[in-house]
Amino acid sequence: MEVVIAPAPELARLAAGAVEDLLRRRPDAVLGLATGSSPLAVYDELARRHTEQGLSFARVRAFMLDEYVGLSMDHPQRYRNVIDTEFAARVDIAPDAVQGPDGLAADLPAACAAYEQAIADAGGVDLQLLGIGTDGHIAFNEPGSSLASRTRIKTLTEQTRVDNARFFDGDVDQVPQHCLTQGLATIMSARHLVLLATGRGKAEAVHQLVEGPVSAMWPATILQHHPHVSVLVDNAAASRLQLADYYRGAYASKPAWQGL
Repeated sequence: MEVVIAPAPELARLAAGAVEDLLRRRPDAVLGLATGSSPLAVYDELARRHTEQGLSFARVRAFMLDEYVGLSMDHPQRYRNVIDTEFAARVDIAPDAVQGPDGLAADLPAACAAYEQAIADAGGVDLQLLGIGTDGHIAFNEPGSSLASRTRIKTLTEQTRVDNARFFDGDVDQVPQHCLTQGLATIMSARHLVLLATGRGKAEAVHQLVEGPVSAMWPATILQHHPHVSVLVDNAAASRLQLADYYRGAYASKPAWQGL
């Protein structure tokens, strides 16, 4: 696990740079797309590189981390619509190349199984963007989630619903109670994980992620077992890290050829 501490704009550039490096090597790569606040600056930077530098997503396939259950097809907070607005509509990715779990399916367990199979059929995810919740969840794997979990339906915690109420006019009652989410084992199958976190509100979750014991109570800690994880945090999110000076020094002395 590599920890990079830098200002938020630099973190977005680093994450976008990792995506660009991958696509220059493999134009048909498979990307994992996250929603929430953390990846928005990354999507802005990728859209800029597409428009100004010709970075192409024409051969890319992409899979979303999660989706709310029960939101209508045209609801602005349906995650497929968010991804379309923030990313897909701004680059040249094919409309049918972005896939998410079907939160409106009549048979939700079958939809989850089909989604797992679709990821496997695509050859797995090459680079997965991630955020982290204040309680340490990644995707919608809430505290207590099985570390071996696969795509499934989950009940959201009250804390997650409160945190996400800002996307629903501040009304927690509008936030769905259930979602479909990639499991922790599904996420761990991706070849490169790039997690972004900013702000003091994420500091304890980042501390547990990087320096705490692996525990289902802090689901993101499973990432400690992944061979290629990049944790990109600003100073506020890094404020609880005991080894912050070491992480800064290690990154400053990193050979340029290594990349992220």
